[in-house]
Amino acid sequence: MSSHTAAQRYLSTRGGSYGFGFEEVVLKGLASDGGLFIPEEIPTIPQDWGQDWLDWSFQDLAFRIFALYISPSEIPSDDLRKIVHKSYSSFRAPDITPLVTLDQDKQLYLLELFHGPTFAFKDVALQFLGFLLEYFLVRRNEHKEGSQREHLTVIGATSGDTGSAAIHGLRGKKDLSIMIMFPKGKVSPVQEAQMTTVTDPNVHNVAVDGSFDDCQDFVKALFGDSDINRTHKLAAVNSINMARILAQITYYFFAYATLVKSEGFKKGDKVRFVTPTGNFGDVLAGYFAKAMGLEIERLVISTNENDILHRFWRSGYYEKKPVHGQEADGGIAEDGSKAHEDGVRETLSPAMDILVSSNFERLLWFLAFQVYGKGSLEEQRKIAGQRVKSWLDELKASGGFGVEAAILEAAKADFESERVSDKETVATIKNTYLSKCPAAQTSKGTKGTASNGGYILDPHSAIGVAAAQRSIARASPPKTHHIALATAHPAKFSNAVEMALKEESGFDFKDVLPEEFIGLDELPRRVTDVKKSDGLEGLKSFIRKRVPATSTHA
Repeated sequence: MSSHTAAQRYLSTRGGSYGFGFEEVVLKGLASDGGLFIPEEIPTIPQDWGQDWLDWSFQDLAFRIFALYISPSEIPSDDLRKIVHKSYSSFRAPDITPLVTLDQDKQLYLLELFHGPTFAFKDVALQFLGFLLEYFLVRRNEHKEGSQREHLTVIGATSGDTGSAAIHGLRGKKDLSIMIMFPKGKVSPVQEAQMTTVTDPNVHNVAVDGSFDDCQDFVKALFGDSDINRTHKLAAVNSINMARILAQITYYFFAYATLVKSEGFKKGDKVRFVTPTGNFGDVLAGYFAKAMGLEIERLVISTNENDILHRFWRSGYYEKKPVHGQEADGGIAEDGSKAHEDGVRETLSPAMDILVSSNFERLLWFLAFQVYGKGSLEEQRKIAGQRVKSWLDELKASGGFGVEAAILEAAKADFESERVSDKETVATIKNTYLSKCPAAQTSKGTKGTASNGGYILDPHSAIGVAAAQRSIARASPPKTHHIALATAHPAKFSNAVEMALKEESGFDFKDVLPEEFIGLDELPRRVTDVKKSDGLEGLKSFIRKRVPATSTHA
């Protein structure tokens, strides 16, 4: 692949696959050895990047960053630029992901990531991924007619957020279908409405009379079924797809550029990003940005009570700790807390309720490469892959693994971590609203984050702000600025917000509800109920009736 730089060639974290181009990585999603795709090396930005990049729009920054990871022989520059601009044309905020001041005295800022179609940070990546997939398929199908055309069927299981963002990213796309399964009656009403009111012919919502695990089991069974794979080309768009990581890098650069241009930033000041995370993809994008040369002093990981990542940074041991029965009960069912995999603790921040962080494997590879790599570049990559495979094998066999002190120290060089409880989450929503800081801002683009002079956080964003407050105690102004990522609009998790603010005088969530949510539950819906008892054969029958097959000549 002489037309590709090392940053434009991809390998598997488990050492079994090398030399992939970007298109193949996006369409495959997962490597054949079970690993995740990463670039052979992380590219670096020009040393004088600040002279030009600081004044670029979000779209221009995205194009320049994506071009470092995608060879023009795969996507010509003009085509890539068009994909980028189409991807963010539906965002309500002119700046796409605006940075607002939450507390000027503490130099605490919020990076609002919820201005896309489904009011969640996942729109930033899934809008881009949808147009990417369409581009690849339309190009492959040029001059093909009818049954000769390739057709991609994206399937997934969701507890709410990913499903709605994926559906809105892929709706109406040529040569693509998407089928999302969710546990009937267990996702939040808002999330279910965001999915099922999308009636495009290529969108298929499936409500399963079971748990989230049952939906996941169906997805795994479909991918492993040779029969359905002979007629339908299946793909996934979950957080392990490398294109999603790539898309999220941009807003770290954009936020930094916005801050550096502000009056309160002085030369030599440090910047910390604080990211609420479950599957580690969002904060991993920050790691890529830092490795590329963005001057991030620390990345602060903020978890909820499902704290496998926090425990790793404290102990060097990565261990599942499933809970069941009363110990697992919590959260608010109306906000989707019951739609999760078995063994997690239900919380007020259900999008972060996980047992294992799937993207953490990518960081492990880079840490192993840094600590253990010896010999030629090829040998160093091989050693890193072997280490990651052994750790993941141990996780699968015994539920956890430990790393040597050198790995943990390498991880601590870039990251810190905090764990935030439900009680602390509620307190943060309340205190942020009541603080009514004079310099607090709301951005232009989406109604519903302010009332009576107070800023309203959703529970996931509140976890980031709570962690940022602790980090500020360690690295205080005026020399250090903190940017906390606001990952969802408060209307998506309105019951947790109501719990925190219901006793506050003058607060009424209906007054700040975005207009896009008004009447959403009254729109026509298209959803198919599937019985768990019908099994895999019943689901395959549905797919064959409703979803176009792919070309057997593809």
